[in-house]
Amino acid sequence: MDTTPPNAILALAADLLFASRIRAVAESAGRSVTLVRSADAAIEAVTAGAIRLAFLDLEARAIDVPALIRRIRAVPNAPHIVAFGRHTSTESLAAARAAGADRVLARSAFVRALPELLSAAG
Repeated sequence: MDTTPPNAILALAADLLFASRIRAVAESAGRSVTLVRSADAAIEAVTAGAIRLAFLDLEARAIDVPALIRRIRAVPNAPHIVAFGRHTSTESLAAARAAGADRVLARSAFVRALPELLSAAG
């Protein structure tokens, strides 16, 4: 049985410190966060139906994030997808955009926009 609260946030981050930072900001905004470390775990959480917003780190090298974005897009009632990465990784940022991410941000812009993203996701 899925225990993910409704309107939860999914976060896939390349490093645990950054994932913890996302979780801290989300929880201070009253949102729950499901941290995942694999594409399969992300799809499982999304298909459970409670995830409304997905934060995907393009620096998660063990995962083909653009392919994950396409897989998430194929799920009915897919969450809003925000992909982020280094501003110098123009190919990764463009690939995320082409795969269907709703927003693609440089990591620094993502950090600045995080409170807004959380409140906009309801």
